Amino acid sequence: MGNKVVFLGLWESMNNPNFKPVEFDGFKNQAGANAFTMSPKKWIDATGAIGIVSKAGRYGGTFAHSDIAFEFASWVSSEFKLYIIKDYKRLKTEENLIPPELTPIQISYTYANEANLLNVVLFGKTAKQWREENPDEKGNIRDAASIYQLLILANMESYNAILIKQGKIQTERMRLLHELAVQQMTTLSSLEMNNLPRIEQKQ
Repeated sequence: MGNKVVFLGLWESMNNPNFKPVEFDGFKNQAGANAFTMSPKKWIDATGAIGIVSKAGRYGGTFAHSDIAFEFASWVSSEFKLYIIKDYKRLKTEENLIPPELTPIQISYTYANEANLLNVVLFGKTAKQWREENPDEKGNIRDAASIYQLLILANMESYNAILIKQGKIQTERMRLLHELAVQQMTTLSSLEMNNLPRIEQKQ
């Protein structure tokens, strides 16, 4: 229980300017005792906590901020905690898939072919630059791409063909293609979040 009290106190310290640290220290010091008990109402009334809300009445109950709910759910269910860790790692990986902002030099440079232009927009580098950075890797920059990046690349190729027919100059095409790539990667990442496995409650 002591670790949970410390977690609650840290959360309040970070998010609640009216949190009462002296009263929190009292709870923290008592938390290790066998006779220690703490109700949500007792915690809220004593410390001015906002992360947990306790309401009485027919439709009342105890509610917690998602940060706190996740912490307690992780404590109760190891399976839930593993899902959280797995999804966090996936999100950190996908952060690196969002196409980087194009530099003025990249936009102004005249590319030898449209394939290189698309590589720069999506990956932030040409195929040659990727090979120089990854001399031990087999294949090419597109072989190392994720399934999301390959899907977006196919869409970019079609969109680029339309822009060329419309007479758009290279700098304008790069800007529009970059907007498309960022939008689609963000959308695909958010759709993946909805596939987080649900944990069935045990009866």
